[in-house]
Amino acid sequence: MTGAEDLMSAQERSRGAAALDLLFIGGTGVISAATVAHAVELGHRVTVLNRGQSVDRPAPAGTELLQADIRDPAAVRSTLGTREFDAVADFISFTPEHANAAVEQFRGRTGQFVFVSSASAYQKPPSRLPILESTPLRNPHWQYSRDKIACEDLLLHAYREEGFPVTVVRPSHTYDRTKIALLGGWTDIHRMRAGLPVVVHGDGASLWTVTHSRDFAKAFVGLLGRYQAVGESYTITSDEFLTWDAIYRQFAQAAGVAEPELVHVASETIAALDPVRGPWLLGDRSHSVLFDNSKIKTLVPTFAATVPFSSGAREVVQWHDSQPKLQVVDHGFMDMSENLIKWVRRPF
Repeated sequence: MTGAEDLMSAQERSRGAAALDLLFIGGTGVISAATVAHAVELGHRVTVLNRGQSVDRPAPAGTELLQADIRDPAAVRSTLGTREFDAVADFISFTPEHANAAVEQFRGRTGQFVFVSSASAYQKPPSRLPILESTPLRNPHWQYSRDKIACEDLLLHAYREEGFPVTVVRPSHTYDRTKIALLGGWTDIHRMRAGLPVVVHGDGASLWTVTHSRDFAKAFVGLLGRYQAVGESYTITSDEFLTWDAIYRQFAQAAGVAEPELVHVASETIAALDPVRGPWLLGDRSHSVLFDNSKIKTLVPTFAATVPFSSGAREVVQWHDSQPKLQVVDHGFMDMSENLIKWVRRPF
């Protein structure tokens, strides 16, 4: 199999048999684990290739597990042999070098190669909303996003030049029960429960789109084996957007806090003090992002996001409350929060 035509002919040969042979590279992350589970539920033949299994997100029964480091081409060749797949989903290519290796490893092995990029690659700040697949790709603030853009460029060049059957998927903020969407993570939950003020970037009024991984999986798996998707890019998010103040209040409610004290601090001020959070704050979260999902819904008309964030936030807090080992307070973030709050409240 070498491209869209081969994928279409393979589907025609197996008409009536819905199951696809799928390879997931990764398969244990927030997004990938949910897509693996959904693919298995739908009856596809699912193989997962990674370096080891996740305790928090174990592979479901019925999954074939293969162990190899995707960064080791010889190990991948030895593990996969001459196997071919209807679709390969790559969740762990982050640099152009990774993408180039993927082309070399899966050229001629698959009818579709799905590269998981990022909606943070879209123009920041966006010149218009909602964001479409045709929105320019440019992020001057975050190297992660620039690397994803470079990966897309390389893979789409391979599609144009040789027919490498790539499909690009751009998720935005996708979460599961293990991920707290707040700036300080569990530390912010701790602060709210302790009656301490929490820092919210900007004025708290910018809009943010949140998507549960189970919802993302419905659209993603629906793309697999679809020859119409080859050479195309798709944004996959929910249609629910909230202000950041609302997101903090949803988490507070889930944590049993009636009214959290929210202190607004300019994103640039936070970024100046926090070199880890700064790039993704300036390169993504500090901007309002609303997405038009018409394109993915055209190809996967059954897709609908059904997990409201109010429910998802309760799931996240309940999971962390059941896992004492996860309830780690970041004292560096505690100190930074106190300093930022004092700075904002300083007398003039």
